[in-house]
Amino acid sequence: MASSSEKTSNAFETINTFKSINILIDNINKKGEKEIKTDRLKVDMSVSDEGKNQRSEYITKETGQTPEFLYGNKPFKDFQSLEGNIENYIGMSMVPTGVIGPLRVVGSSANGDYYVPLATTEGALVASYHRGAKACYLAGGATSICLVEGVQRSPVFKFNDLTQLGLFIGWVLPQLEQFKKITCENSRFAKLMDMRANIEGNHLILIFEYHTGDASGQNMVTICTEAICQYILQNAPVKPLLWFIESNYSGDKKATALSFTNVRGKKVTSEIVLSEDLIKGVLKTTAELMAEYWRSSSIGIVQSGAIGIQGHYANGLTALFIATGQDVACISEAATGITRMEANKDGSLYACVTLPNLIVGTVGGGTGLPTQKECLELMDCYGAGNSRKFAEICGALVLAGELSIAAALSAGHFTAAHKKLGRKNV
Repeated sequence: MASSSEKTSNAFETINTFKSINILIDNINKKGEKEIKTDRLKVDMSVSDEGKNQRSEYITKETGQTPEFLYGNKPFKDFQSLEGNIENYIGMSMVPTGVIGPLRVVGSSANGDYYVPLATTEGALVASYHRGAKACYLAGGATSICLVEGVQRSPVFKFNDLTQLGLFIGWVLPQLEQFKKITCENSRFAKLMDMRANIEGNHLILIFEYHTGDASGQNMVTICTEAICQYILQNAPVKPLLWFIESNYSGDKKATALSFTNVRGKKVTSEIVLSEDLIKGVLKTTAELMAEYWRSSSIGIVQSGAIGIQGHYANGLTALFIATGQDVACISEAATGITRMEANKDGSLYACVTLPNLIVGTVGGGTGLPTQKECLELMDCYGAGNSRKFAEICGALVLAGELSIAAALSAGHFTAAHKKLGRKNV
């Protein structure tokens, strides 16, 4: 039977999910009211000062933002602002940043047209994601929703035997309300939602589940869990032989078998239906070929032993993470997910992606650094109250990337595109 705390936590998630779905339905019903302007989709792949200036002026006109650091109009000199982000500082690594869009998103928090910055050194990546974004835009937008949230920290305690462990856990489990108070005392934003236990011999792992507001939250949950553990050590009737703040069970910065039964960060799912004409005109292929490629590639990825079924989530997410100051190492878990493509009888294509481990934030970490802040501001995603919106944009971005790469591979254009865009003209 579920404990009262589990019931409360599940009810909280269910209520929030229903609220998000109701908002999403309202936005979907208004979907046709937004005008589609084809002149917004022009793209220039050349790299020049003139081209940069033209694009910068266009993005400023479209978004109302003028990123001074990103555009190179203002030098960075506030070195003290880097404290907490870097040690043994020697300088900046410059990664070229491109932009795709508009990427139209119809979500519960993200609802509009977004120009998405991508920092990468891989030629053809921006072009590919831009093509997918164009298809989504012309289709009226990708539907994207952030379903649930949660960040875990999982300390491990070792005892002489199961008898001691049993006495310990009998005391710990009823302490959830006290642990919630300790969490509030150590963070303004973290909320302890649940606590679970995993027993292996004389080892006990406690899984603490938190909500972390608009921060990605790994440091936040570590500090709160440390405070809880110190309280446990001082007050528990049975003392563990030893303990560690993280048992390596939470899945932090790694793809795990828990990816689809748990949520780390935010769980997002995004979908779209592309018409037959749109697929032929923009993606230069057919729904049947894309669906057949998806089936064949799914069989291949299962045989490889990978967790999830997807094409290249890491490409777009890594580029976006670098541009916006996310913890890039979290790509190892964030890039786990499921892509699905189905051909419809009318020649259209249904496609969706699901990302269960999207660790992102719009406050804290690297989000306040000069160009990273400006990149978030381009999407109106900087600061408190914007992390769910940002997550829904991430989902739509991944969907755009999956559409483009599946189209290129299904039609035999993949190699030619990389020859054209991924090589130096020297």
